[in-house]
Amino acid sequence: MRLFGKVIEVSAVLTLFLLVIMTIAAVIMRYCFNMPLQWTEEVSGLLMVWVVMFGAVVAERDNTHLSIPFLADALTSRGQRILAFLVSLMSIILLVVMAWSAWKLAAGTAFKTTQILKISWFWIDIAVTVGAIGVACFTALHLIKKTPRKEGE
Repeated sequence: MRLFGKVIEVSAVLTLFLLVIMTIAAVIMRYCFNMPLQWTEEVSGLLMVWVVMFGAVVAERDNTHLSIPFLADALTSRGQRILAFLVSLMSIILLVVMAWSAWKLAAGTAFKTTQILKISWFWIDIAVTVGAIGVACFTALHLIKKTPRKEGE
């Protein structure tokens, strides 16, 4: 999982870098040379979806997703562990449903293409499947690490 996490992190950084460079180039071409790059809107939309999904996976890997602990703080230590287990379990279920739904969407839109670059919508929609699976994997890993073991195991 470390390699997977590192690949996702590097992918997030490279995708964000490409998005920033492309946006800067588009602004310069539009406002300095009066030659707008038509394709940048499509590519930036595609890259933005991937950046968000990669970022969600990295945030789950590092356990840095935003949370509001007021309910957990009101519970005992045992109650906090039970709540954390239930939240992780519900998250995994939701992420599996999300990945499956996104996969069906991607498969259903594979024949559609973007207007300018003719990129299949599959490559935009599949990002949600990849992100949901990645987040679910790291959520499951955190859940397994937190599960107490019996003596002798």
